Amino acid sequence: MPELTRTLPASWYRSPGLYQLERRAVFLKSWYLLGPVTRFREVGAKVDYEIAQRPLIAFRCSGNGHFPGSHEIQVQCAKTEQSLRHNVTPTGLVFAALGDEAPDFNEYFPDLEPLLQKVNFTKLPYRHSIKYEGRFNWKTMVDGYQECLHCQYTHPSFSVYYPPTSYAVHNHQNFSQHIADPEKPDDGLFLYFFPNCTLNVYGGGMSSFRVCPTNDPNVTRMEFDYYHMESGEKFEQYFKFVRQVALEDYELCEKAQDNLVKGIYSEGILNPDKENGVSFYQGRVFELVCEQYAADQLVQAEDKEATAPQKEPVMIITDVRDRLRQ
Repeated sequence: MPELTRTLPASWYRSPGLYQLERRAVFLKSWYLLGPVTRFREVGAKVDYEIAQRPLIAFRCSGNGHFPGSHEIQVQCAKTEQSLRHNVTPTGLVFAALGDEAPDFNEYFPDLEPLLQKVNFTKLPYRHSIKYEGRFNWKTMVDGYQECLHCQYTHPSFSVYYPPTSYAVHNHQNFSQHIADPEKPDDGLFLYFFPNCTLNVYGGGMSSFRVCPTNDPNVTRMEFDYYHMESGEKFEQYFKFVRQVALEDYELCEKAQDNLVKGIYSEGILNPDKENGVSFYQGRVFELVCEQYAADQLVQAEDKEATAPQKEPVMIITDVRDRLRQ
């Protein structure tokens, strides 16, 4: 898998045609974190999700324990009620795929489980969810999560607890582990799941968010779920802190997207040490989109009656492929 030395160009953050390639190449072939089993405590209470214009529901289908077992959770397509593949980890996290194009869960995340064993997610009660749209591309938000160069001036309160000078990102197959302090690798658990999910365990609680693209490449829906050992004032203090960090990122992303749309910023060089997380995930997007484009071209060539492919994604992919080879 290529790790890029330069960022994807701005055109990849604002092109409707390119997003449709991303949707088929990336989103329909991935696995998504839905949450801990504690999110699905009540039998029959459905939780709605929508990823890349695919609505799905997850719910507890049986059982009377404090939380559902791995065989007591169902995930379905919201439109057809067809069952979707899902996986419940031994530590209690629920993941789902949108369809049969995604590989097996253990093939997608072959070395994830040892990291998840650090936390018993069945002990984290669900507290609150929030969702809203932002005027930025989904990759604009992931760019920010996958590096911490911006943390000191954007997240002053977070930087007090986790100084960005020692921040490191370790990349694995389809996920990244963020280590706030290399001398304290067990202090918190911060994970990014390719392409658009995160898990952040610290301060007695856990937050996770999904960066959900819309059909407009300049608009993304953010979905946050919060879990905490405590309720009442202690949870409210935690919630206030993590929401402050999220809103700081939100403001930064909208400003960055504005610059991408206006042409103020086009592309740049990636720092191999401080932005290796960005290089990792952007390289994965680039690889999968190019593979999908090549497959589409083959189908077009075999079908003489097919319409010509859209010029916009063709030009964008050819342009960035040539630049990244320089």
